Amino acid sequence: MRYHALACDYDGTLAADGRIDDATMAALERLVRSGRRLIMVTGRDMDELTSVFDRLDLFERIVIENGAVLYDPVRQETTPLAEAPPAEFADSLRRAGVRPLTVGEVIVATREPHDGTVLDTIRDLGLELQVIFNKGAVMVLPSGVNKATGLAAALDELGLSPHNTVGVGDAENDHAFLSACECSVAVANALPAVKERCDVVTGRARGAGVTELIDRIVGDDLAGVDPGRHHLPLGTVEDGRQVRIAPYGTRMMIAGPSNSGKSTAAAALLERVSKAGYQFCLIDPEGDYTDGVEDAIVLGDARRAPTEEEILQVLENPAQSVVVNLLGVPLDDRPGFFEAFLPRLSAVRARQGHPHWLIVDEAHHMLPQGFGTESVELLGQVGGLLLVTVHPSLVSEPVLRVLNTVVAVGENPADVMETFSAAVGRDEAVSDLPGDLPTGEFLLWRLSGRPVRARLIPPEGERQRHRRKYAAGELGEEKSFYFRGPHEALNLRAGNLTAFCHIADGVDDDTWEHHLHRGDYSRWLARDVKDEELAAEVAEVERGDGASAAETRRRVRELIENRYTASAEPGGGL
Repeated sequence: MRYHALACDYDGTLAADGRIDDATMAALERLVRSGRRLIMVTGRDMDELTSVFDRLDLFERIVIENGAVLYDPVRQETTPLAEAPPAEFADSLRRAGVRPLTVGEVIVATREPHDGTVLDTIRDLGLELQVIFNKGAVMVLPSGVNKATGLAAALDELGLSPHNTVGVGDAENDHAFLSACECSVAVANALPAVKERCDVVTGRARGAGVTELIDRIVGDDLAGVDPGRHHLPLGTVEDGRQVRIAPYGTRMMIAGPSNSGKSTAAAALLERVSKAGYQFCLIDPEGDYTDGVEDAIVLGDARRAPTEEEILQVLENPAQSVVVNLLGVPLDDRPGFFEAFLPRLSAVRARQGHPHWLIVDEAHHMLPQGFGTESVELLGQVGGLLLVTVHPSLVSEPVLRVLNTVVAVGENPADVMETFSAAVGRDEAVSDLPGDLPTGEFLLWRLSGRPVRARLIPPEGERQRHRRKYAAGELGEEKSFYFRGPHEALNLRAGNLTAFCHIADGVDDDTWEHHLHRGDYSRWLARDVKDEELAAEVAEVERGDGASAAETRRRVRELIENRYTASAEPGGGL
């Protein structure tokens, strides 16, 4: 199930002339029986709402006063989400003859044409307040408070994500919370500006439109609606158009040989998943993400295996993602650890809709032939799935059949496509494929179409953090480069790229060329610096054209400086 919550405006959406009719009430009850949660988001204050509506129990949370106050119907408690304006503000409006005037726990509201008086009073008193207009109503709230902030507070208390929420409304003050929801819906009577910005417009008005929407949610979870505004950019084709990935329903594999750019492609997608606010659970069998991923907690290390309980505890908060480091699990036990954990992960997702993405690195090891049938079925039920592998032919064929998208990078992309097509029975799509792909390019095949060649949009934030760390940080003894020479006479440690360039300038030609011809530099850059693009470029120098030691030194230094100097700390450089 994708959508676990429905957030509804009240006036003009659920209600006509302040009242909800019986058919709409019955629809709300059907939605609750389906296991989904109801949240009301209204500009009314509590007294106004209870004077016209007595079924607050249907809603798990009610956002009142246009986002300024949260009400829990079970506890019958209200919680202000912002500080109320000073009493002198309402007093000044009364003295100025502003009528009607409503003062809630936080909100101060009137109607047009008193907006000019309201703005003059805010200015004269020097207050940091905002004015929100809604079909003739003039609502005054603390700066930054709106229906979106109120909905966020409600979802946070329920452990739900806006990415699992449908929002429905009709008026100007609904824009904020509708745009925050994964799927935004306008009822037929909504203002034209609201309809233009929503993903769905109902065929009927007010409560009848909400009933229509609920029937679709309960019927097929809005299966025919794909809000394209949430799609994640991965690359660009020749004419500049973006190749975009749907955040829900994509079951994807990125595959290619070592140093081909698959880790960079995976990092690019992971960065966009994270920035868009989708929660992910990344299974990291070899500790390649020990330095962390932005907005994610790393659990486990080489000395201690993560526990299922602590992983699930992190995932209870939809705003927090997790990297599951399995270095502390014996190598042969890692696939079993993941397969045993998968049902519990799936149970969390069935209950709350997240994690939104499951990412499995080293998929050929974690999902080998013989991977359980029931586990394969669970993989097919995740919202977004990403497998990363150097050996797609070693991934369980039933797992490959779950996928609907494959990305190939590096040499012989046709091998990846043919492995996938054999598993899914679609060999007609893999004719006339390109040969080796240069660094930064990929071939993407969705089962719904033919393969598309594109250039990767690099993972900017991850790259900047990566560059700062590897240019001037400390990699530690295990990940450092050691200049030893042909006779093991030296033991010069380079703990980052700056040190590598300085030491490289000082070693003798025999030592430099010994490591060059063995491919040690590109191997270190790919394995320990984790920069496959740079590794591929340095590997070309290593394969070389008989250039002198001085020339190959210059080329390698230039490649490193071009890639890292600009992102080093101010005054740093290589």
